[in-house]
Amino acid sequence: MDDSLSVAVETALGVGTKPADTPETPIGSGTPDASEDHSRAVKRRKHSDHHLWGTYLLLVFIAIIELFSASIQEVNDGNIFGPIIRHGAFLLAGLVMMLIIERIHYRYIFGFIPIYVAFSVGLMILVYFVGSDINGAQRAIRIAGVPILPAEFMKLGAAMGMAWILAKTQMKGMRDVTTTGLVWSIIFLGLCCGLLFSQGLSNTLVTAAIGLSMMLVGGMSWKKFGIVILVFGIVGAVALTYKMTSQGHEALSERQLLTLELNKETLEGGVADGRGETWKNRLKRHFRSDKHLDKFDVKNQQEQLSYIAQAHGGILGVGPGMSRENARLPLAFSDYIFAIIIEELGLLAGLAILAIYMWILGRSAKLTIQFKHTVPGVLVMGCSFVIVFQALYHMAIVSGVFPVSGQPLPLISKGGISVLATSLAFGVMLSVSRHAARVSDTSDVQKEELEMLPENAQSVNPVQAAVVISKNTEQ
Repeated sequence: MDDSLSVAVETALGVGTKPADTPETPIGSGTPDASEDHSRAVKRRKHSDHHLWGTYLLLVFIAIIELFSASIQEVNDGNIFGPIIRHGAFLLAGLVMMLIIERIHYRYIFGFIPIYVAFSVGLMILVYFVGSDINGAQRAIRIAGVPILPAEFMKLGAAMGMAWILAKTQMKGMRDVTTTGLVWSIIFLGLCCGLLFSQGLSNTLVTAAIGLSMMLVGGMSWKKFGIVILVFGIVGAVALTYKMTSQGHEALSERQLLTLELNKETLEGGVADGRGETWKNRLKRHFRSDKHLDKFDVKNQQEQLSYIAQAHGGILGVGPGMSRENARLPLAFSDYIFAIIIEELGLLAGLAILAIYMWILGRSAKLTIQFKHTVPGVLVMGCSFVIVFQALYHMAIVSGVFPVSGQPLPLISKGGISVLATSLAFGVMLSVSRHAARVSDTSDVQKEELEMLPENAQSVNPVQAAVVISKNTEQ
């Protein structure tokens, strides 16, 4: 085992560390060595960010209360505690994983990113060959009876991969990335979106939003960002047009029949390719000007029951465990749990949960401004984008802003893999907040952190670079 891996393992397990009051002294010398300044600075900040911890614990508390009520459709053989026990087990596993990652210095996490991305991409490719159908698309790999959803790992993989590319392609002395960074950003984000496209449009859109936001945070200039928007706009429009207009054969495939049956779709002018028919019909229904006049039926039951639940809750809600729609609303425990939350706790509680997720994003942004170097900033913002964008998308679907789709509410919706992926993202953010150097730290601390990072990732935080450029311009 090499030295760097030994340090990472010792850090994760909390062994091999010195007591807080024991300075490191060279052998044969009575004076502390030059790393004492760094040790003192780290000791002053030997805890993770309290705001991130607070938001995590609040979301877990809400999940335990509301998932218990929303899981009535999951109760089997009278075991009313079964669903919440299963979700609690995943929450506990996620907490343990998060605590371990928190103690590992983020530089080791940064070095591990290519392996994690390769793992995520490998799962996405594997699901095409051995995946099982969920709602008419191959989305899961079952291991010991447990469905593994590669898309949940892929969204975080996209953010981490973009962080790796942007940190390594910063232009020195400028707030921009190199042309190589632009090209690799387009190729990598295109690969991630392409792998997700056939499984579902919502995951593709969320991943695209994460990647594009990462480019702005990573310091990409507006000119290069405009090129990215142009490329993805053209490719995305072509892909969507093809997907929703290409016609199937006269004899429908087994997957097409299953898609139509599960989504209560009717054939209109032929059958589009794969999920395309479902997307087309959902978009058509959502953007109709007279859709508010529709009567309740099997095609719109999810939207209608979701709206009924929210209207029933009103401002203050009917009380925890008093939901009326949890037994009728399809997927109340996952894709529509926010509707049950508003029904039981009210609109004000729904707004409070929205504020919790926005606090994660705001706190991550504040931390990023304080960091001296690029790597910790892009890691924190990337992980926060994964959590917050997914939450906003879920809420937009439930409230009727976006068309019907499936997107879990991070940490709250039932779904083990989603919980683990979200916990992993929180763990990375906590690790960075615990170990990264700030601009307020001494120059020795900042220099030592710089030397810890890979040589081609030792760039200054684009926010700080912009401040330096601004000051030089003024002078």
